[in-house]
Amino acid sequence: MAGTRTSEPLHSELGRWPTERFRADVETTPATARGSQGGLNTQESRSGGWMGTVFPCVCTNSADSHDVTDYNVPPATRTDDAPEVPPSDQILSVKAVDLLKSRSGINRQSHHTDEFEYDDLILRRGQSFLLEIEFSRPFNPDTDTVHLELQIGPLPQVSKGTHVIIPLVRELEDNQWEAKIVQRAGSRVKLSVRSPATAVIGRYKFAVTTHSSRGDFKMEHDPKNDITFLFNPWCESDTVFMEDEELLKEYILNETGKIYYGTEKQIAARTWNFGQVCLCVCVCVYACLFVLDRSQMPHSGRGNPVNLVRVISALVNSVDDRGVVVGCWSGDYSQGTAPTAWSGSVDILTRYHRSGGVPVPFGQCWVFSGVTTTVLRCLGIPARCITNFSSAHDTDVSLTMDLYFDEHMRPLTHLNQDSVWNYHVWNDCWMARPDLPPGMGGWQAVDATPQETSQGVTCCGPASVQAIRDGLVYHNHDTRFIFAEVNSDKIYWQRQADGSFTQVFSERKAIGSHILTKAVGSEEREDITDMYKYSEGSKEERIAVETACRYGSKPNVYLNRQAGDVSVEVSTDGAGLHVGSSASILIVVANRSQSARSAVLHGQIAVMYYTGVVKATIKRDSINVQLMPGEVRTVQWVLTYSDYQDQLVDQAALVMTVAGRVSPTGQVLATQHVFRLQTPDLQIQPEGSAVVGKQLRVKIIFTNPLSKTLKSAVISLEGAGLQTPKRINIGDVARHSTLTLTETIVPFKSGRRKLIANLHCRQLTQVHGVAEVTVRDQL
Repeated sequence: MAGTRTSEPLHSELGRWPTERFRADVETTPATARGSQGGLNTQESRSGGWMGTVFPCVCTNSADSHDVTDYNVPPATRTDDAPEVPPSDQILSVKAVDLLKSRSGINRQSHHTDEFEYDDLILRRGQSFLLEIEFSRPFNPDTDTVHLELQIGPLPQVSKGTHVIIPLVRELEDNQWEAKIVQRAGSRVKLSVRSPATAVIGRYKFAVTTHSSRGDFKMEHDPKNDITFLFNPWCESDTVFMEDEELLKEYILNETGKIYYGTEKQIAARTWNFGQVCLCVCVCVYACLFVLDRSQMPHSGRGNPVNLVRVISALVNSVDDRGVVVGCWSGDYSQGTAPTAWSGSVDILTRYHRSGGVPVPFGQCWVFSGVTTTVLRCLGIPARCITNFSSAHDTDVSLTMDLYFDEHMRPLTHLNQDSVWNYHVWNDCWMARPDLPPGMGGWQAVDATPQETSQGVTCCGPASVQAIRDGLVYHNHDTRFIFAEVNSDKIYWQRQADGSFTQVFSERKAIGSHILTKAVGSEEREDITDMYKYSEGSKEERIAVETACRYGSKPNVYLNRQAGDVSVEVSTDGAGLHVGSSASILIVVANRSQSARSAVLHGQIAVMYYTGVVKATIKRDSINVQLMPGEVRTVQWVLTYSDYQDQLVDQAALVMTVAGRVSPTGQVLATQHVFRLQTPDLQIQPEGSAVVGKQLRVKIIFTNPLSKTLKSAVISLEGAGLQTPKRINIGDVARHSTLTLTETIVPFKSGRRKLIANLHCRQLTQVHGVAEVTVRDQL
């Protein structure tokens, strides 16, 4: 393989790590045993413990001297008459790289990219992969250093995550760029490489750099070795993580779907070919990345799905930036293809890519939604098409559909800018929302149909579906607009003699009659109206509507002259909340007025991922509260173990929501309280004195707090200077039983050290303990 050589180290080129070396902890086979991929044994660790000393890059005099790197290093001069040197003294160059990118190989299959119908290496971030490098001579860990490089974008920079320097380490850790040698066979080495779950997505240039006593070598860029990284909904650390495999099959891998249209009384469906992994989309991944490049979105921001989805919603339409599809509702399609003629996204994206970015005419809402689904699924973000029947288009951010009439109740057409569509199609995409309060993750609404501008750009979303449901329209992005689409009221206004308008009537059940999507794993439709709004006409739904409208351009439209003299708070005793036990929640309602008040409070408790994504609602109830003047009343809720035992997820987080209305003032009360059920600690008890190089027995004690058996439990043990990461399979732990485990460690550094243990199983997580150990040197 071609490369560049220099006789002396290029100190100004690369390197952020110290120049210490260590012997790779790998299996070594004879030089003749250069087996294929199937013949190499992979050794890989997911331990999050102590990181081994890295193989260095080339030394650097300045920490920032390599922040921007150019591949075009001039090659060194070679002399054919140069004297022959022993192999160990020769420069270490790269003869070949095998990215193991076959569709049937382990990389593509384990990364769920084997269905992409082409042979480039496409991976998902946050997950390890394998590659092989053949050097010009055997790799010597005592004298040679190697690192990998990835670069993306026009100006790669280390500080922005677009120039990645991957060191070699003893053990791989989660959420870091690292590589580990898992096998050496003659001049060939096999590496396991891990990427972080926050990595920038896109197509990277790949290179290998070596340093030996005779000088440096840097592999020239070969497009055949480019690596594309996508979002990874199979990775728990990725913000687009989705735990249900059936949902992933539908919302990532399924290439066809149904889009619903018609009216609320006459619902029809069309089948749409998303084609996100097919070859004829001009290599769909690169067509989708081309769409991103057209947006001029900085590559450094392409690891954030919130920002990326927002950009895609703007790029799928052509209004501002010559995006993919030209919208047309005039009925004249003579200059292009009628929206009803499209049956999928493949042809549209192919035309756009081959033309170098000329917008494709024409589309309407279902076309924009179909193309958006293709792009999002292709990039690794779970997505689906959503149809809302009787869909409102709010033009003045009032969050109501306003109809204006004259003194004789005749429509004033020039003022009636709001409209209600028979149906409108947009998308849901799945992600956590760390930019929003807890509970706002999960499905997010995004709409690429050009309707209104958002921050000066024709885009919409992503908006939390949970926020839309609750009327929390102040959360980003464009929650007001989408709330109005599904749950606004029609307000009738009559002009008065003095020219002002008075509200004379409201129609509450006219908007968002059915919200549909294709069901998972079948060709049937699924009604998801209750995900976007509470039951029409219910107290919760009315509270959401009135809460939302207070943040619109007509905040007084539901004004009931509320006194605002009643408050509600929710609290828990954090120290008294434990997994496996009942939890007591206190709701405190206070009346600060001099008159009697009453309220009906609607409460619910939901299990929530730590990322803020709600898994399931596990308890609901309504409370009638009667308050005398100045009275404070406390209501107790009890959450039993049976309420949550089959729903609890990692970190045992729950959220309680309380909302209601005060009589006779009409004041709206609403609050949320997030709490966590504590898990038991592991007790770690060192036995005897700790001495460097001497065995030390450590006792680990754990009591199962649940009334169910813990299956296939594993304890991880590690401590800097005490124990390298170690996994101990302890098997099943019976209900309410106590486990005592004795392990032997050999400290290798003196001083005050910490030994850390962690227990994990499917039924119980976040169980850990720590012990301080003072280690003395041998006498």
